[in-house]
Amino acid sequence: MTPPVLRLDGIGKSFLGTHALTDISLEVHAGQVLCLLGDNGAGKSTLIKIMSGFHRPGTGTIEVDGERAEFDSPRDASARGIATVHQFGGTFPLMGVGRCFFVGAEPTKGLGPFRLFDKKLAGEIAVREMQSLGITRVTDGNRLVGSLSGGERQALAIARAVYFGANVLILDEPTAALGVKEAAHVLRIVMQARAKGVAVILVTHNVRHAMMVGDHFAVLIRGQKADDFHKGERTREEITDLMAGGEAMADLEAELAQLEAGA
Repeated sequence: MTPPVLRLDGIGKSFLGTHALTDISLEVHAGQVLCLLGDNGAGKSTLIKIMSGFHRPGTGTIEVDGERAEFDSPRDASARGIATVHQFGGTFPLMGVGRCFFVGAEPTKGLGPFRLFDKKLAGEIAVREMQSLGITRVTDGNRLVGSLSGGERQALAIARAVYFGANVLILDEPTAALGVKEAAHVLRIVMQARAKGVAVILVTHNVRHAMMVGDHFAVLIRGQKADDFHKGERTREEITDLMAGGEAMADLEAELAQLEAGA
């Protein structure tokens, strides 16, 4: 086993005295999919923000390629090869595919003050990279992003991240707002990214989707890691019961405490 591309050790985070995360340790390797599972309120969003540089951890350390890393901003995380694609892809509906693909890093042509955005080149590269992920319906770089399906917009964002050198790709609930066919297409794109050697962190509450593509799994419950296992070590029912049971027991304990206080 090669060293992990990204390693978290003892990560904790509190907000105004409330523990959002407690002692989270994870590893993700190149060419593998780590599925981060948890229901709403489990701490997934806070952990994503720490990995992508929006929050600094309160405790613990982050290592990238075996070296200690500290992120003061998302730009720092991006510079270390960590890219995050959120639920709706972070795309711009009124832009063309090529322009959206290169926003902030536009290729140009011409000389000196007469340099202009190279629309043709941008479109060709964007279409090529999307097609490398299996999106064959998109053939025109001038096509408006708003005319793409949800899965195609996710593919555009993922293709962009991979093209610009992402070694770790964090996908935040990429299938949550999609139909069955679109979700299946996004999962195929996840497998394509894995085949390119990218370390993928798939953040989801959908156990079925996770088990279709995951190599390694971690379950969060109320900010703590409840389980950590590899493919084949747990059944779908066991994972679902763990996620539901952890939340249910916590709610039951709170309810019993209220009843005892009332008595």
